[in-house]
Amino acid sequence: MSEQKKLVSLVVPVYFEEECIMQFIKEVSVVFSTLPYNYEFVFVDDGSMDNTVSLIKRAAVTNLQIKLIEFSYNHGKQAAVTAAIKHAKGDYLLYMDPDLQDPPVEIPRFLEEIQKGFDLVFGVRSEKKDNPMNRMLSSIFWWVLEKFTGLQIPRGLAVMRIFNRKFADRFINYPEQNRFIEGIFMHIGLKRSTIVISQRERFAGVSKFNFKRKMRLAFDAIFDFSELPLKVTVKIGFIMVFISILSLIGIFTARMFFIHFQTGWPSLFSIILGAAGLQLFFTGIFGIYIGRIYREVKGRPLYSIKEVTNIEES
Repeated sequence: MSEQKKLVSLVVPVYFEEECIMQFIKEVSVVFSTLPYNYEFVFVDDGSMDNTVSLIKRAAVTNLQIKLIEFSYNHGKQAAVTAAIKHAKGDYLLYMDPDLQDPPVEIPRFLEEIQKGFDLVFGVRSEKKDNPMNRMLSSIFWWVLEKFTGLQIPRGLAVMRIFNRKFADRFINYPEQNRFIEGIFMHIGLKRSTIVISQRERFAGVSKFNFKRKMRLAFDAIFDFSELPLKVTVKIGFIMVFISILSLIGIFTARMFFIHFQTGWPSLFSIILGAAGLQLFFTGIFGIYIGRIYREVKGRPLYSIKEVTNIEES
């Protein structure tokens, strides 16, 4: 009796992907037709308003391995990835974007690498296929992450990665509302590896993950995985108090030896400026942390599902 083939779940968040989704399904299917694995697509639509959902549903009519989760509205990519992982049934889970920048032809290499006993295999891009401005902004993004979170995330990390069922089950046990997927992956630990992959040009359209979203994600990572902002407030507090003291000394010296002006208002202004600056800055930092705690303690669901296709609802 032949050994049953292992199942690979493609974890794919989608958002306005009508121009590339069918090509993605086609290329992945061609690759798996040559591999000794069963496979399934687990698409999570994050509130697309184009034809992305209708195209996936049309393909799912004749292919029951195409599964779709539709969010009620846009919850963000982090929530979409989490939903896909929770609903995937595979022995291995392969996380990809449908834009085909990380090419499906690399899939056999990921499967070969994880068979060596790793729990997680990251893809690292040999070269980012993008315009110079986007490459520079991406460099800033990764610098901010490394500098302020302390997470040892591989530089040039691709979306494409594969992990086993044990790793997926550990991931599902992370309940936080404020989610930074890369940070959670690194926090889980276990045995991981990287492989260098060649990136292609985006098949169609433009990336929705612009610099503004990248930096928002970077600051989410900082506040979720670091107490650095709180420590920085202490340093800035000392600096501002020191500047205020120097200002008072300067005003006193100028008044006594050099300049004759109305006493009272310069020193008062310096004191108010220093105190107000400290209060506003500290309050802002504390407010961010308290706001994130507030989101966590409410315990709301991470996402709201409108409809599923080819998935048994529990």
